[in-house]
Amino acid sequence: MHRRLFPRALAVLAVVATAATAGASTATAESPTPAQTRLNATIDAVLADSRLAGAQAGVVVVDTATGRSLYHRNGDRRLIPASNTKLLTSTAAMKLLGPGHRFTTDVANDGVRRAGVLTGNLYLRGGGDPTMLAENYDELAARVAAAGVRVVTGTLVADDTRYDRTRLGPDWTWDDESYYYAAQVSALTVAPDTDYDAGTVIVHAAPAGAAGAPPVVTMTPPNGWLRIDNRAETVATGETSISFEREHGGNTIVVTGQIAVGEDPASDWMTVWEPTGYAADIFRSALLRHGVRVLGRTVLGEATPRDATTIARHDSMPLAELMVPFLKLSNNGHAEVLTKELGRVLSGSGTWSAGLAAIGTYAGNSGVDTGTLRQRDGSGLSRRNMIPPSQFVALLAAVRAEPWFDTWYAALPVAGNADRFVGGTLRSRMRGTAAANNVHAKTGSLTGASSLSGYVTDADGRLLAFSIVLNNYLTSSVKGLEDQIAVALASYTEKGTSTARLTVPTAPEAPRVPEGRECSWVKPIVC
Repeated sequence: MHRRLFPRALAVLAVVATAATAGASTATAESPTPAQTRLNATIDAVLADSRLAGAQAGVVVVDTATGRSLYHRNGDRRLIPASNTKLLTSTAAMKLLGPGHRFTTDVANDGVRRAGVLTGNLYLRGGGDPTMLAENYDELAARVAAAGVRVVTGTLVADDTRYDRTRLGPDWTWDDESYYYAAQVSALTVAPDTDYDAGTVIVHAAPAGAAGAPPVVTMTPPNGWLRIDNRAETVATGETSISFEREHGGNTIVVTGQIAVGEDPASDWMTVWEPTGYAADIFRSALLRHGVRVLGRTVLGEATPRDATTIARHDSMPLAELMVPFLKLSNNGHAEVLTKELGRVLSGSGTWSAGLAAIGTYAGNSGVDTGTLRQRDGSGLSRRNMIPPSQFVALLAAVRAEPWFDTWYAALPVAGNADRFVGGTLRSRMRGTAAANNVHAKTGSLTGASSLSGYVTDADGRLLAFSIVLNNYLTSSVKGLEDQIAVALASYTEKGTSTARLTVPTAPEAPRVPEGRECSWVKPIVC
């Protein structure tokens, strides 16, 4: 993943902008070589697939060594990009916050400590960290105990005021609300494991020892913030059909369906209602384990006094490291936290609007024509995001000059690499092809919207930047078509192809998105 020389972003953008008119494909404004003509014919053949009948397709490919456009179809058409939106959010965060940026969670008090008694309140102050685990709250509690605190006479205050209290994106659909990829955003939250899906809990249903009994339902991490309504049944034989659903407006998770005796537990990631309370519950339990009793109740959403004394502190991993779970696993929560963090750091306002304004300013300064697009959230879950493929290519061109590019490039999913934290959302795609361990790109999926944008090295060693955005199709998946185009680019050569017969490259069929799931993959298996 060595750095490659790249021409100035504006030069690439100029070629992309003039390469073709909307709805037509062409190799370049100059006369195409036979190889480029064949590449155009190959991609045109892929896009003529019946699965795209009546759909919209935007595809742009640029040779980064020369700035020459190799393919351009509908590159200036505004399309729903799904999680390709994270390209804008992640690069803005790396540029404006910096690779070393960390989130801080601390504990403070505003009273007097004497003989193990804290007369006053204990404040748990959130700094937006989406990687806080139950064990991190336990470490904070241990430090409070080590400071000599045994009794707190006041309340436990959960301070989430770094960001506003708007928990869900303005355009997110109601039926996504209980699923992990649409978790509520808070400056104080908990992730259940090292995928770092903040604001979620993993619910497990294991069969009882005998048919007729309800399954044994547990949660990771254990907590008192959520309640289980177990309506499921253990059966003697049969297929597992366990389903989990969190009821709107509360923290009751309803478990239904069946599981057979002897089967492995069924599990799913579910969002919580009000992550601030979830974090406070986890921390309060940790305090008790370490011998610290808080006599008062838990209060959510009040600010820590400026003159409060810090007792314990936890700093997150640096942003450069966070890019790996963020981009490899297409973590929506990370995108939204970073959006609000950008707003907070740059303008003092931890809101979506302030963060998106910062991303827009950064994109414009990087050569992206922000007048041609609309970004409504950080993750791409909103269907009101509209971004032309040509602007993704302009961004991909611009970031090549950044000192943090190598770190960011390495964090993109890598086609066909089975290692989950290398291949990410591309780990099951393009295996055994010229694109495997070659394509570094961001995936995107919503029902009827799919995208793939990033980099590929062709057969002659040239680094190509590309963006594929497909919308309004009725079939369950068009990932295989994206993969065919990526394989064609990986196989592209200017040498000895002028008389070769046109063949559309094949690629292993990409996994499909389950019906009703607005995501690029479902845990723990790529879909």
